[in-house]
Amino acid sequence: MSVDSVTNETKPKMDAVVEDFKRKLTNVRTGRATVGLLDAVMVDYYGTLTPLNQMASIAVPEPAMLTVQPWDATQMAAVEKAITAANLGMNPSNDGKIIRLTVPALNEERRKQFAKQIHEIAEEHRVAVRNVRHASNDSLKKMLKDKEISEDDERGGLDDVQKLTNTFIARIDELAKNKEVEIMSV
Repeated sequence: MSVDSVTNETKPKMDAVVEDFKRKLTNVRTGRATVGLLDAVMVDYYGTLTPLNQMASIAVPEPAMLTVQPWDATQMAAVEKAITAANLGMNPSNDGKIIRLTVPALNEERRKQFAKQIHEIAEEHRVAVRNVRHASNDSLKKMLKDKEISEDDERGGLDDVQKLTNTFIARIDELAKNKEVEIMSV
C-alpha cells in the first residue's frame, strides 16, 4: 500500500459524506413543496414499515402543495396516518382517491428551528469527514511504523489528507449556508 492509495481511498469516502449531507438537506423544509419532504415517511403496509415513495406516487402540482396517490387505494388511511405521525407540520386532506398536503408558510420561529437543524446536520457530517481523516491518518502512521513508507512520505500524506478534509468541510459549510439563506428568505 502507498500514500497515494490512502489518499485515493479517502476522497470517495468524504464524497459520500457530502452526498449524504445533500440528501439530508432536501428533507429540511423551506416553505416550498418538494417530493423529498416525504422521504422519511414510513407506512405500516400489512405489518411491514414501507417508505411512502415505494407505495404511492407523489407529485408537486403547486409550489405549496404535495399530492400523494397510493397505488393500493385500500391503504389510504394508513398513508394518511403515517404522514400525520411523521410530524411534518402538514395536515393531510383525503378525498378518497388522492391525499393533498398543503405546505404551510414558515414563520420566523420555524425558520430558526430549521436553521438550527441544518447546523446540527452539518456538524454531524463534519464529524464524519473528520472520522474519515482519522482513519486515513491511522493508516499512514501504521505504514510508517511497519516501515512501508518514509517519514517524509507520511508527512506528505498527512498533509494531503488534511487538505482533502479542509476542502470537504468547506463544501459542507457552503451547502449549509446556502440552505440557511434559502430558508430565511422564503
